[in-house]
Amino acid sequence: MAGRGPVLAPSPVALAFPHIQWDPLASLRLTAQETALLRMAETNPIEYTLADSRDAAMYARVLLKLLAEAAAAGAGFGLVSTLPVSGSGSSSSPCNESEAIEALSSDPLGVVSHYAITKLHSIITTLMSGTGVTVGTVFYVGKDGVLVDQWKALIRILNKGGRGDVFAQSGAALCLALILVTACPSMTTASSTSGSSATAAATATATATSTDINISATTNRAGSASYASAVEPLEALTAWIVSQLKSATGSNIGIVVPAMTALMAATETRHLFSASGGIKYLARQLRASSKKTSMGMGMGMGGNETNNIGINMESGHATVQQLYELTFCLWCMSYELNGSPNIRADFAKDGAATEALTIMVSSAPREKVVRVALSALVNLATCSAEEFPGIGPAGMTMTKVDGGVFLTDMLACKLLKSIQFLEERQFTDPDIVEDIKTLHKLLADNYKEMSRWEVYKTEVESGHLQWGSTHTEAFFKENARMIEGKDSDFKILKVLIALLSSKDDEITAIACYDIGEFVRFYPNGKAIAKRLGAKELVMPLIEHENVDLQRHALQAVSKMMVNNWEYVK
Repeated sequence: MAGRGPVLAPSPVALAFPHIQWDPLASLRLTAQETALLRMAETNPIEYTLADSRDAAMYARVLLKLLAEAAAAGAGFGLVSTLPVSGSGSSSSPCNESEAIEALSSDPLGVVSHYAITKLHSIITTLMSGTGVTVGTVFYVGKDGVLVDQWKALIRILNKGGRGDVFAQSGAALCLALILVTACPSMTTASSTSGSSATAAATATATATSTDINISATTNRAGSASYASAVEPLEALTAWIVSQLKSATGSNIGIVVPAMTALMAATETRHLFSASGGIKYLARQLRASSKKTSMGMGMGMGGNETNNIGINMESGHATVQQLYELTFCLWCMSYELNGSPNIRADFAKDGAATEALTIMVSSAPREKVVRVALSALVNLATCSAEEFPGIGPAGMTMTKVDGGVFLTDMLACKLLKSIQFLEERQFTDPDIVEDIKTLHKLLADNYKEMSRWEVYKTEVESGHLQWGSTHTEAFFKENARMIEGKDSDFKILKVLIALLSSKDDEITAIACYDIGEFVRFYPNGKAIAKRLGAKELVMPLIEHENVDLQRHALQAVSKMMVNNWEYVK
């Protein structure tokens, strides 16, 4: 039997729902029959209302009408839209009954919108329990199973952007995602092919999070839903999710996590998410959120876990649960690596995905986060690629990306060191133990094949500089001439100079050190570094508030200006 979909956080005005009076709300343009249906649904268990497919379909359409009419009359901009949502990371509590009733009096259309979304989500998750009537038979009509036109009421709520109601947008996106995923062909065959890698992520959602995500193929076992009718709204919903992921502040990420997680259930929606640029922005948000959280919360295996689902709006830190859900989405996407060169290329872009997953492993916020991060890394490390990957969107031959590329990125991110640390821990989950062994062998074998210079070059090109044996006087004595490059383009030096502008103080400090050592040991290194603009970027760092960075910047400038550094040192 199918489980529930992703949980929708309760509306802050949920206690006002029983007090809604439909007759005075003329702007909703409800018929007497529709009003009677709403009242009947309130007095009967939802399973009773949904037992008959015609009653279920009519009830769903009335709720969608409520959303459309309320939005047309101005809902989404009143008092209710400003209230914090429980579980969003805010310290505020939901409204008590008197506050909720006051909100109903002040902003009745806002409360109606929350009511309609809450009930709509309840309908969908109940239908997904596989009791008889399905999501497909309620939201797809006619002989061809075409999506009901009223779905546009949900997308209109999303299009209000940052001015909109957080609960309404999150709920509308989740409801729409659950309705649309039902139509995906892979969902109708997932149960019969659950052993394949292409459907592993969909069937694995049963244990995805504490919210009991499980979008089963049984939601559309009647086969009545037309995927063609769902493509346009799927594209619109995916574009909205990706636009939220692009947010520089990360404050909107909690709004899209439930809907994004729901989309991970089907092969078709995972490919659509990738084609919309979702992997890149998802990886960047996970990387940024994990860095902020690890610094702000001091994450570790022994810390206290929060139950909040979204971004902490006040601190900007992601909760452990949200880090898990973002990691889970990347893990789901990693099951499409072998079948798509475009998805492999998206995962390889700027190394963000590998770095984000490595941070999840090294910071170890919770065992469940480590589990999905390790599994995703194994999928990256073991993915295969065609000898001739094909032609990209711009008509250029695509670069071959396979597990070797990702293993190189993992080494640059110092994953091997983190894996060695994890080997000393006692994990009860056999999958974690097996993934640790697999990654250790793959990384160790790959490392043995690389020279010290190749390790350094990979690290610099990845931008993930960390202190180690390749950032020492002995290394540069031996390898300074290698920085010139095969084409004498000094590409590695140019990358180091670019890293002087990094927002990470440690990376900037290491770049200062490396540039200074290049100047010392490469003939005419001073002139080359100055010509490429190193001095101009290092000079302001002498007054940086970070004492360690300040020291390395001063030493780098000194090496560029004096003839006998050994004497000065």
